[in-house]
Formats: sequence, C-alpha cells, structure tokens
Amino acid sequence: MALRIHEAWILLFLIPGLVTPAAINHEDYPADEGDQTSSNDNLIFDDYRGKGCVDDSGFVYKLGERFFPGHSNCPCVCTEDGPVCDQPECPRIHPKCTKVEHNGCCPECKEVKNFCEYHGKNYKILEEFKPSPCEWCRCEPSNEVHCVVADCAVPECVNPVYEPEQCCPVCKNGPNCFAGTTIIPAGIEVKVDDCNICHCHNGDWWKPAQCSKRECQGKQAL
Repeated sequence: MALRIHEAWILLFLIPGLVTPAAINHEDYPADEGDQTSSNDNLIFDDYRGKGCVDDSGFVYKLGERFFPGHSNCPCVCTEDGPVCDQPECPRIHPKCTKVEHNGCCPECKEVKNFCEYHGKNYKILEEFKPSPCEWCRCEPSNEVHCVVADCAVPECVNPVYEPEQCCPVCKNGPNCFAGTTIIPAGIEVKVDDCNICHCHNGDWWKPAQCSKRECQGKQAL
C-alpha cells in the first residue's frame, strides 16, 4: 500500500513536465490588449511607388493621369517619381478689383472698380459734379476724386448777397461803401449831413468813405 502511494506522488510530480508549450492552443485564450496592438502594427499597405499616385483622400491615379491633389486648383501629373504639379507665376490682381474668382489654378479678377466714392455717393469715371456751390470735382480713372474750390474775389460792396446755387457773393446794388453807418453808392459824392460830403475809395470798397467838410448850412442860416 505504501508503494502505491509513493508511485502516485511520482506521477503527479512528472505530469506538469510532460505538458510542453507546443501542446497549448493559443486560440483557446483571448489575447490581451498589448498583443492586439502589436499585431495591428504589422499590417501591410500597398506600395504604389513607381506604379501610381495617391491623393489626400486615398484615391489612386495611374501614371500619366492628371489630377488635383487635396484642395489645390493647380493640376498635377502622376509620374514614376510622384506627382509633378503646375506652379505657374500667377498675374497680379488689380488693387481695385472688387470680384475675384478662384476656380482655376490662378485667381482671376472678374470685376474692377469703375467708379469713385465721394461723401457717400458713387460717380462714374470722368464724371464731373459739384458737391457744393464752391466746389467742382471730377472722378478720375484712378478712382480718386479731384476737386477745385472756387477762390472768390473781394466783393465791391459792403452788403453782398449770396444767391442760391452760387458760390461767390454778388453786389446786387452795385459797388458801395460805408460812411459811418450809412451805405453810399460808389462813383458819386453824397452829402451825409449838413457839413460832410463823402465818396467811396476807388477800388478799395471795404474801406470807409472819404469825407470832406463843407460850409455848414446851419451856420449860414444863423
């Protein structure tokens, strides 16, 4: 009896050694996260070098085929050395361009500003206008407005009048000047009181009148 017990312990001791790693089927056990990640790193992708070209979306083009990679508007040709793309020297966009299209390889101006803006209003090229009675303006081809302001001469009277739609004042009653507070016409002598006779300066209408005393009528009456 003792002998059988001893043989049983020997068999239990030897059985683990009889199970080799080859006898374990790994398909019976789920792989852990580390094993899954390492297996994904070994994926094989197609190599199109020398056979075609691939754009940003993964589409494959044949050798000699033209295509637009990514968001570029300039075409490329697929070659054995990879895509060869057009890189033209695009013309400069006009600074007055108001509408630019980007449909082609180069941006293209579709509309150039052909008017002038002045004080909130638009004027055509070479159009002449008067924003005020004293201004004369023109819309230049450069889209800039050039204005000339009238330089009014000194009026030949002390009571000029501003007429509607006229820039410079006018002397409706002709040249005149002041004799004290009295307005007298130019070119004639005016007796302003019993003792003084006055007349306007020749050409200097803004100056007070020249007056000379004469024999007073009041003294003659005495």
